[in-house]
Amino acid sequence: MASEPKTKPTDASVADFLEAVPHPGRREDGKVIAAMLTEVTGEQPVMWGPSIVGYGRYRGATGDWPRIGFSPRKGNMVLYVLTGVAEEADLLDRLGPHKTGKACLYINRLADVDVGVLRRMAELCLSIMKDRYPA
Repeated sequence: MASEPKTKPTDASVADFLEAVPHPGRREDGKVIAAMLTEVTGEQPVMWGPSIVGYGRYRGATGDWPRIGFSPRKGNMVLYVLTGVAEEADLLDRLGPHKTGKACLYINRLADVDVGVLRRMAELCLSIMKDRYPA
């Protein structure tokens, strides 16, 4: 029997979660990113598990996940915006200092990156996710 995923939507308040982020810079960056992703997606954010702010939903091989999201972690800000398409490489080259994982983008501070490029990455991710996983 498959285990229940730990990361699933909750009724927790996104605003309360962001207010409780201990690192003041990451707290403020989280508020800016939340506003940007709300505008890009046209959706209200939802807490997924205890620490991921997500937008939308899709069903993947391992269950339901947000189409796009972020998490202000202790060491950096994690954005779930990578889809593996070639167009991302150019955007990543122009973004500024960052690290990447399979679907994750790690930045230290919004002030270090080009926020316009970050927004374009979010728009691209959302478009691709909608194509790959139609509602």
